[in-house]
Amino acid sequence: MERVDTSPDEYIASQEPETRAVLDELHTLIKTGLPDSDCCMWEGVFWGGSEQRIIGYGNFSYVRSDKKKVEWFLVGLTRQKNYFSVYINAVEGRRYLAEIYKPKLGKVKTGKSSISFRNLEDINVDVLREMIEHADKLTTESEA
Repeated sequence: MERVDTSPDEYIASQEPETRAVLDELHTLIKTGLPDSDCCMWEGVFWGGSEQRIIGYGNFSYVRSDKKKVEWFLVGLTRQKNYFSVYINAVEGRRYLAEIYKPKLGKVKTGKSSISFRNLEDINVDVLREMIEHADKLTTESEA
């Protein structure tokens, strides 16, 4: 995946009204939780080989197992076919935050860094906010 020139606002505006309302709320929540981070669109082939468009918030780089340095986002937001996904690419100890917070998130499906849900009523938004702020704190501490 790579950064593209499309703005997150254009991406959100291109969605159906119900989807747009949820994305707007989540976009605001994430920007509030990551006040010093920029956001941009990422497009391309994502894990599993599917084409994706993701709003990425914050930036960090890491070295993959093949020794290649990769630029990536700290938090990502997108609309999949039947659900919304938030990606939180932060680790505490050796566990991703999605794994740590999973029991408190509500009616969601989680992966290592992904949280997927059908509508806002399914996710505990306060816990999601706490996770985003925790990710920001972990990233800020690692840069200090």
